[in-house]
Amino acid sequence: MTTAIREFGRRAAGTDAALLYFAGHGIAARGTLVVIGGQIGWNGQQQFESDDFIAQTRQALQNVHAVLRCAGAGPEHMVRMTWYILDRDEYNARLRELGEAYRAVMGKHFPAMTCVEVRRLVEARAKVEIEVTAVMPD
Repeated sequence: MTTAIREFGRRAAGTDAALLYFAGHGIAARGTLVVIGGQIGWNGQQQFESDDFIAQTRQALQNVHAVLRCAGAGPEHMVRMTWYILDRDEYNARLRELGEAYRAVMGKHFPAMTCVEVRRLVEARAKVEIEVTAVMPD
């Protein structure tokens, strides 16, 4: 998958420096599509262990990772990730912690991402919901 991302980035952007910027915006992939519905920061018993944004984000990412594994995929197969958050100011203020939590669960795999601030999520205690699309190569 990394090769596909680099080749797509080079074709579109033309240089390695621009590749790092562009690769987060678009990915071309072929294979079996894995679509993961929104995962929130509760555990396998559908209970929140924390109301902290970072703790919930880490758990939501762990939930995504678990669904990927069930499909026979991993973080390296992710091509798109959409985040729904309640508070963009907290998101921006805690980017360092957020990055640490992300890398601890997903490693250095960065699909095309979108982050949207929303007014509410379906689960009242949820502070973040994450959707992922992955492609497993044929």
